[in-house]
Order: sequence, then structure tokens, then C-alpha cells
Amino acid sequence: MPKVRITVLKKVLHKDLVKRYERITEEVEPDGYGICEMWPEGHEFLIEDWPKRPANFGCDWAWRDIQRIVAIMMFGGSLPWMANPDTAVTCCSDGFRPVTFLIERIGDEED
Repeated sequence: MPKVRITVLKKVLHKDLVKRYERITEEVEPDGYGICEMWPEGHEFLIEDWPKRPANFGCDWAWRDIQRIVAIMMFGGSLPWMANPDTAVTCCSDGFRPVTFLIERIGDEED
């Protein structure tokens, strides 16, 4: 079975949406509501054993959002709109500060 590499591509904050719809207090976020602090852009995870998620992938929410794409890649599927059938781009469903991930199917030759 191929391995899958997950890379954090981009992290954004939709300040306009936060201002309009969120009610974050200083007690909850003393420094204000910012970009997700879970991982830096460029951070990588390797998945070799489905359905285990990487031990250092600490966000349950994001994992649930991307795991079906990870499974598609691990089991040989692809997304028809992607230029490269061995890649997919997806994100977590946090509407205020989403994290976008690159999912890549890699051969067993990369260790």
C-alpha cells in the first residue's frame, strides 16, 4: 500500500467573518482570535498504516475533515479535477481560520 504525505499548505484567518459572526471573549482568546496555531505552514505528516493517523496530528477536527481524502489516496483513487492524480488539496472545515492541506500519494521508495 502506498504511503501518504500530508503537508500544511496554507493557514488563513477570515477577519471579516470573525468580526461579523464570532463572539470570542478575552477570557477565551486573550490576544484575540488569530490564525490556527496547531502547525506551521510546510509541516509534514506521513501516513503508512491506514486508518491510524499520525501521532503528531493533534487536531481531531481537521483529521475528521481530511481523512476520506487520505483514504482515497492510500487506496489508489484520485480526484478528477486535480492536475496530478497522486495529489489532492483539501482543508479543515473551520470557517473562520481554515488550514489547507496537500495530500500526496508517495511510493514505498520514500522512507
